[in-house]
Amino acid sequence: MADETYHLGATTEPGPAPAGGGAGGGARRARPPGLPGAVPPPSVPLSFLAAASIGLVACGAAWAWAGPSATVDPTADPVVAAVHLGVLATLATGVLGAAHQFTPVIIGRPLRSVRLARATFATWLATSWLLPLGVATGQVVMTALSGALAGVAVLLLATNLGPALSVRGKGTPVTALRSGVAGAVATGFLGAAFVGDRQGNWFTLAGNVDLAMGVLGLFGWLGITYIGVAEKLWPMFMLAHVAGRRLSDRVAVWGSGVGVALCAPGLAWGLRGITWAGGSILGVALASHIASLVVHLRHRRRPADLHLVFVTTSAAWIPVGAGLALAGASEVRVHHHLGVALAAAAMVAFGSWLLEALVGHAHKVVPFIAWSALRARGVATGPTGKPLMFADLYDRPPVGCSLLRDGHLRSVRPLLRTGRVFVALDRSGGRTAGPYRLDPRREPLVGPDPHVGLGGPGAGGRAVVRARSHGSCGETGDRSGTRLRRPAAVVRLHFLAGS
Repeated sequence: MADETYHLGATTEPGPAPAGGGAGGGARRARPPGLPGAVPPPSVPLSFLAAASIGLVACGAAWAWAGPSATVDPTADPVVAAVHLGVLATLATGVLGAAHQFTPVIIGRPLRSVRLARATFATWLATSWLLPLGVATGQVVMTALSGALAGVAVLLLATNLGPALSVRGKGTPVTALRSGVAGAVATGFLGAAFVGDRQGNWFTLAGNVDLAMGVLGLFGWLGITYIGVAEKLWPMFMLAHVAGRRLSDRVAVWGSGVGVALCAPGLAWGLRGITWAGGSILGVALASHIASLVVHLRHRRRPADLHLVFVTTSAAWIPVGAGLALAGASEVRVHHHLGVALAAAAMVAFGSWLLEALVGHAHKVVPFIAWSALRARGVATGPTGKPLMFADLYDRPPVGCSLLRDGHLRSVRPLLRTGRVFVALDRSGGRTAGPYRLDPRREPLVGPDPHVGLGGPGAGGRAVVRARSHGSCGETGDRSGTRLRRPAAVVRLHFLAGS
């Protein structure tokens, strides 16, 4: 079970980076106990997640500004700008961070290069902000540049993850990651073509073509990536080991890929039969995803926590989105405006599924990454003098989840009737419990056994661990039993919804 489920706690002693992890290699040169050698430096995923949290705030502000336009014309420029701040600057950026973190973890092979990962981050960050700002301000140069950068970013992504994803025999999650990278490349280049069309009028950019683009990006890239990664994260974060191979996860992944491959072209070319066939297959895939979640919930051994609230709430948006999509499809030929509004509301609902899932998993992923980084620096105990726990790195106020859920509800309702669109800003997720400082004390540390559970705090078991200094910090010598104490801000980790 440890090999299949708890990949984050696969080793107990620091080890050398895998072969190929030289100066530009994709693995950490040094790592704390309990972390696989293929995992990239913490700054790689955290940079994406920090940018995603800023994008979330900007998306909320943009929706408040674009609300009146959305109720009249969901394809108006202010709405397009707000949508892309949500999809590109928030969802896609967060999913890219998860892909860079968990592809090496799941497969056991490092990224091709950390430098490529940083280049991907820089180009995608520019893309995700230049496009909505260019659309909102009417700056042709900004939108054209964003299209070119989008193509560069997805090519860098495919180049960096390609060697790891070429490994066979790793199961459905790897299939999902491969499909997600392919969907990212297709979405990036199609988006570049759409940007070019805004200046060159190469083809008619009708609403059904926009919707096809949305289906490809939302399900063929972001959705299928999340489904695959979730199949590995749920057993770890819920302590839910489901024995044997299951049909539901394979149907969810393969059905998503096949459904998008049919539905997106059918929408683009107005082929109703193919569109309905693809949509039906995609619906079965999403239902299988929910069924897989239910199985994990039935087998979970971890008590209910904030992560569970986010995950279950996010899954509830899937049937809401499906119902709105079906209603829009039946109404658009009779009442066009209402049908378009229902279709837009469906996309908002499916986006809410992914956004709540992303924020919920960030509440687990970010503390783990931060915990491993602090352990690599020799930090061994928390502010109370006890072994450093994940709980020392973030607060758990329920207001963040309720605000995010309320914001999603408020963003769907005005699309069905006249009114403003408001998206609440999640300002409470993933903050640290306070400022800390490093206080080196050379004493043995009795801490959690990295073999058990996540290989981190709260997993159960006791073992004597002496933290050593690692090259990632540029320090030498022994730093056993280094404490993490209040106050004084030598080390500050402030996370907003996963930043």
